[in-house]
Amino acid sequence: MKDFLHKKGIELSLKTYFVTALSFMALGLFSSLIIGLIIRTAGQQIPIPYFEEFLVPMGQLAMDLMGPAIGVAVAYGLKAPRLVLFPAVVVGAAGATLGGPAGAFIAALISTEIGKLVSKETRLDIIVTPFVTIFSGYLIATTIGPVIAGGIDYFGALIMWAVDRQPFVMGILVAMLMGLALTAPISSAAIAFMLGLEGIAAGAATVGCAAQMIGFATSSYRENGFSGFVALGIGTSMLQVPNIVRNPMILIPPTVAGMILAPFATMVFHMVNNPAGAGMGTSGFVGQIMTFTVMGFTWDVFLPVLLLHFIGPAVISLILSEALRKAGLIKFGDMKIEQ
Repeated sequence: MKDFLHKKGIELSLKTYFVTALSFMALGLFSSLIIGLIIRTAGQQIPIPYFEEFLVPMGQLAMDLMGPAIGVAVAYGLKAPRLVLFPAVVVGAAGATLGGPAGAFIAALISTEIGKLVSKETRLDIIVTPFVTIFSGYLIATTIGPVIAGGIDYFGALIMWAVDRQPFVMGILVAMLMGLALTAPISSAAIAFMLGLEGIAAGAATVGCAAQMIGFATSSYRENGFSGFVALGIGTSMLQVPNIVRNPMILIPPTVAGMILAPFATMVFHMVNNPAGAGMGTSGFVGQIMTFTVMGFTWDVFLPVLLLHFIGPAVISLILSEALRKAGLIKFGDMKIEQ
């Protein structure tokens, strides 16, 4: 059985399903719903003739195709053969319709592995493989998907309820955990979407994620220069994972920065966001664009965003990292990334 699964490209591991698959789900989300939301917002906010008529329906179309994008992204990430990859578009659509983003993810994940099992096992492969993939995916979408999606939605609602009731403590906790998820080799964006994080919980999550990216970018500037600053600050702090494994102390400055700033977001400025921005931090400035989308494009919003997403994380992380360098806990080169 082990040899058969290996031949079929099936690796039964938590890393495959909760790291690789989730990461590709996030790419599917970004390539459809998130970029569609950005396009639609641009059409609504930019005062240029015909922009709204052209960009708003374009963005809405991209958002509506979230399910198929998740399906094909997950299947591609699991190295599905072609007759499994293409039907995953249908499976993702069914999963999203019946169970939202989580439903699309679960349906695509399981049906892809089942499709791989039967792929090229019969002379009627062109019929059998897509049929099995779609049949199993639709069955999962109608049975397991809604149950899992409902459970995840309940957990997400519980988190948001807890942050609303205890904005100081829970805001710190959400910022810390979402920030760590963003830097870890899993997808904070996918987590935010499946949990449906909104309101001040999403605002705290955005601060925690932004602190990781800007914090690492600032703390490691002397090692990585301007290109490294851009790669970490606008790209992803995940580039620091190999360095974190070698010296976990480098994770302290950006994490603490997010924890310090979170109460200001939840209790002072009342920052809110949506699922599209909650897990993105400063990656492509999506977290900030979504903050403006939810809170409005005003100076009253711009200044807290500048303070909590950029200036605050940079200053706090730099102070803490310098203190750790002087204490000998962080050495030059510990935050050097491969470029």
